[in-house]
Amino acid sequence: MSYLVEKEIEGVKLVHLDSFMNKSGSSVAKVVKSKKSAKSLIVIYDDLDLALGTMKLSYDRGSGGHRGVESIIKALGTREFIRVRIGISPTIKVSAGWRIKKPKGEKEVENFILGDFKKSEEEILKKVFKKAFDAISKVRDTDVYSAMTEFNY
Repeated sequence: MSYLVEKEIEGVKLVHLDSFMNKSGSSVAKVVKSKKSAKSLIVIYDDLDLALGTMKLSYDRGSGGHRGVESIIKALGTREFIRVRIGISPTIKVSAGWRIKKPKGEKEVENFILGDFKKSEEEILKKVFKKAFDAISKVRDTDVYSAMTEFNY
């Protein structure tokens, strides 16, 4: 089996994939058997287009170039699932505030994504993971659109 079911928390089944990110679709398809059940799928993933420590929920969107999400869309035959995008890009101070400083070039991006976070970055991520858990709870208790209204700012 190419996934590991770790546990269920408050009615939410958590599945940790044990496959390469860009081949996630085949693993997800073993758990999500229909387009109807895909509508309640929540995929949590890192996003270079968001600043470290930020989070954004979305539904029925494209992959944004994320190969893992592209793989899931292709395997399920639908874009209709929920995404929790966790920002990992560093930011730099500019005159108008803050700007994302994404790595440039395929090799630099790969090294960045596969690299380790600094202790200070891990602390920031702990806070955003708590926020992501709260957003997922909101989705479970209401719907994705209410959660997006509350958590996407």
